[in-house]
Amino acid sequence: MAAQIPDPLPSGYRLDEYTIDRKIGGGGFSLVYLAFDPAGQPVAIKEYLPDGMVMRDSDGIVKPISAEKEKTFRQGMKYFFDEGRTLANIRHPNVVEVENFFRANETVYMVMKYERGKTLQRHIYEMHNDPMREGFIRGVFIQLLNGLREIHARRLLHFDIKPSNIYIRHDGSPLLIDFGAARQALLVDHKYVPMYTPGFAAPEQYNQRDRLGPWTDIYGVGASIYACIAKRPPPPSNERQQDDRMVPATKEFAGMYSEEFLELIDSLLRLSYTERPQSVFSVQKRLIGLVPTHAKPAVKPTLMNVIKDRLTRSL
Repeated sequence: MAAQIPDPLPSGYRLDEYTIDRKIGGGGFSLVYLAFDPAGQPVAIKEYLPDGMVMRDSDGIVKPISAEKEKTFRQGMKYFFDEGRTLANIRHPNVVEVENFFRANETVYMVMKYERGKTLQRHIYEMHNDPMREGFIRGVFIQLLNGLREIHARRLLHFDIKPSNIYIRHDGSPLLIDFGAARQALLVDHKYVPMYTPGFAAPEQYNQRDRLGPWTDIYGVGASIYACIAKRPPPPSNERQQDDRMVPATKEFAGMYSEEFLELIDSLLRLSYTERPQSVFSVQKRLIGLVPTHAKPAVKPTLMNVIKDRLTRSL
């Protein structure tokens, strides 16, 4: 039987001090709405609403569909609330800004600053068969890694870095969003089950949870960069561990991008976590030091100089 998907809150619904306009995204564990605060300013509101676990009554109240699902739902709601509390303490231009979080309708809501733009996944889709320029990719990830450095500096990990969780504002600056897997597990049948996205999850997320670290998110960064040039994710890392048939980027995309850039991608996607770069800063340095030999960069040289200067001053 297909998973039950609860209806979204209707347009005009009053949620705490906010007014819902419409659903704009979500799926799996949550829904995202465009809403307006009391001053009429737009905000994005994320509602914890896992598929197949809950239903919504006519008043908007969320209820588990069975006693068996209730414990799992409550545990996941705790993780969601903890995520909001953690992100509310972070203010960084490359990390989603949480303005408020609260309980209502027997679930939890996270209020975020509304940003105009689209996900990197959307950029990839719209490129179709056109190659994405190396300069554009480098510019996005050099800035994005500033945000990830802030996360790691707080002894946190994202665990779900992928193109659909990287938002590109209209001014071209990237934003790391959706830490939905940041608590890494839901309680299912009294066992903790990890959450990950095949293709973007590092091997240790499957079966070596005692080896998780910054290098785990770095694998996700490498897989996301790979998706930009291949228009698809790399093969799931657990399958690669059994029989690694993945063609190295240095071979598959030779001549399309600079050799140094492709070598970096391959190093980020090493199956052994000890063979990957161990810090976000080391990845940034390599991205900045690259000089593309193929294709005109989509990021203007003046902007790249600004990015370099900001990174230098942040050390």
